[in-house]
Amino acid sequence: MEALLAYHTLSLKLIGLLEEAPAHERDEKIAGIQELLNQRDEVMKHISPPFSSADQELGRKLKVLDAKVIQLLDEQKAVIQKDLKQLSAKKESSRKYVNPYQSLATDGMFYDKRK
Repeated sequence: MEALLAYHTLSLKLIGLLEEAPAHERDEKIAGIQELLNQRDEVMKHISPPFSSADQELGRKLKVLDAKVIQLLDEQKAVIQKDLKQLSAKKESSRKYVNPYQSLATDGMFYDKRK
């Protein structure tokens, strides 16, 4: 029961951290998420049967919380991927601005159709 309660508490903390809005502190937020996920993993190893009816009820609540955690982590991943794609596009754009003729093909052969 103690392990389930600890897992429940860590899940709620993780959801709270994932739902925070400020993106300017992304590195600290990611470090906190990673720490909470590691703690949850350690607590999960100590969860073992037999389960009482109270444990089973808490387990049902934990399934709902886990689904929410997965959804929030997927949203966070999508935001990070979008930012990486934008950064890549900015790099490409600035590279083309600095040297606009770099990507032009220099293989300009002339084909004569006459024989």
